[in-house]
Amino acid sequence: MPGIVLVGAQWGDEGKGKVTDLLAEQADAVVRFQGGNNAGHTIVRGRQTFKLHLMPSGILHKNTLCVIGNGVVIDPRVLTDELDELRRRRVDTRSLRISANAHLIMPYHMMLDHAGEAKLGKLQIGTTRRGIGPCYADKAARLGIRVQDLLDEKILKKKIVAALEPKRLSLRPYAKDPRLDLQTITEEYLTYGHRMANYIADTVRLVHEQLDAGHTVVFEGAQGALLDIDHGTYPFVTSSNPVAGAACVGAGVG
Repeated sequence: MPGIVLVGAQWGDEGKGKVTDLLAEQADAVVRFQGGNNAGHTIVRGRQTFKLHLMPSGILHKNTLCVIGNGVVIDPRVLTDELDELRRRRVDTRSLRISANAHLIMPYHMMLDHAGEAKLGKLQIGTTRRGIGPCYADKAARLGIRVQDLLDEKILKKKIVAALEPKRLSLRPYAKDPRLDLQTITEEYLTYGHRMANYIADTVRLVHEQLDAGHTVVFEGAQGALLDIDHGTYPFVTSSNPVAGAACVGAGVG
């Protein structure tokens, strides 16, 4: 079961993409297992530069299975744009598989991200405001929209209504924003579903099959260990020194 896991030891930007690309040359499968499009890997091949945000680095290797796992939160607009760009540059994307259980970043997640950071002012966390945190929060609250929901209009619409209900107060500044219209969101995301349908799979089964067969699987981490909400930094405020958790590094508080 030769699984190789790449995890950044800091907050990200440690050069994981370059290492993953080197390992992918000998790997049978490359799996993105966390994060969203706030991450990014820049890979140089000859005279070409590829900037990947959601796509596993192995996509540049024709015979490598590429998996976006259920731990990733997906902005479908970013993913489909990335697929279009790779096809335009004659990269074969048929080896990609997307977990049916991966959660989707919705328009309201980005609005909540912007509103939350603005409200914190000087104490803001410093997110990329791409909806990553609010999407994970919905996942934990069992209010998330998953990739498989894009394949059923009735289920998708019901889930969007359920997800929006507890957010009405927080989204009040965006009440008239057309991006929050139920029909608009539903139609837009159904279109993404049609475009992604051929890639959707039970990726847990696929990865276990690769490991059970003795194939080399590279698990491509997106963020660094210090972003972990238990073992990394965590925002806190003291009466004399309002800072965003830097003093917690290595404190080992359980």
